Amino acid sequence: MLVGGVSTDGVPWPSLVSLFALAVLLSAALTFLARQIGLRRPAFVDHPRPGELQRSPTPRTGGYAVLLAFLLTVAVSLLLFPRYGDEYPRLLGLVIGGALISPFAVLDDTRRLRPLPQFGWQMVVAMVAILCGTTLSSIASPFGGVISIPWVLAVPITLIWFLGMINTLNFLDTMDGLAAGISSIAAAVLCLRALMQGQITIAVLGLALAGVCLGFLPHNLSRSKIILGTSGSMFLGYALATLGIIGGAKAATTLMVLAVPILDTALVIARRMLSGRSPFKGGDSAHLPHQLLLMGVPQTVVLGLLCSLCIILGLMSLLLTPVQKLVAFAVLAAALVAAVGWVAWSIRRPGEGKPRSPGASTAPR
Repeated sequence: MLVGGVSTDGVPWPSLVSLFALAVLLSAALTFLARQIGLRRPAFVDHPRPGELQRSPTPRTGGYAVLLAFLLTVAVSLLLFPRYGDEYPRLLGLVIGGALISPFAVLDDTRRLRPLPQFGWQMVVAMVAILCGTTLSSIASPFGGVISIPWVLAVPITLIWFLGMINTLNFLDTMDGLAAGISSIAAAVLCLRALMQGQITIAVLGLALAGVCLGFLPHNLSRSKIILGTSGSMFLGYALATLGIIGGAKAATTLMVLAVPILDTALVIARRMLSGRSPFKGGDSAHLPHQLLLMGVPQTVVLGLLCSLCIILGLMSLLLTPVQKLVAFAVLAAALVAAVGWVAWSIRRPGEGKPRSPGASTAPR
């Protein structure tokens, strides 16, 4: 079998399929249980706020189920797929960092902490991964070879990478099914990239993440019964950031498949800052999904459109040559600059850039 022109003969497909099925089933079952627990704990029930699409009180305990399902699936994978010695520290960083998200998420899910404590804890879990060896110490040159990054630069670059991914997923979690749907696509693409490079044990991690997202999705689609909450959005961002580095740099693949939410996050931050507001103060319908809904596009169509764009970009990241990827990134960068310029111009027009309501949330969105 060929994937992107690379043979995947010798891949243990039965074991991979079994592990994927386990991830889906564990996530589905634990999400059902997390919803029942959330309904019995009023502090974990999310109530609609100004500027949000949510219409009724909903438990925000889905992320705990996704995280636990992922950790259990990874534990089983250790029995099926032996690791190399140098993989264990990075895997340990993924597991410990993911587990450390839970106690902080409990505080935020019940008390809605302000952005500064959230950033502080994001830096803590990012440093766990860095201390365990997950750093952007090199990048592949589009013209061949590898460019090494000095340690003094690799640590801050990696920290920015983790903070960017975590907050991109946090901003993305504004509509039913969106964060989990796009995360499943990104994880599947990273899994295929690892398979193309012959990294079976790394592919397993992407497969597990895609599986737990898909197991959660049926509970989280239109008129969702449960949402991810801080634990879910933060964990998905942390896991994708780790998968973009672990086992050889796949940062370019991650950036390309998540180009749409990254661009949306950048534009939302630009719009809010240029209008004199905190970039983390929601309630303004600044996100692309909100804008499409305001145009009258049905929610299911918006979800399908954004996920389709991520699938197309993901396939491009797998099939394009390094030079073609460089051109694609240049086009995306130009589009970002043009979009920020348009935002700056529109903000200065009368009536633009004002919050829709005075009771806007202060949580990063």
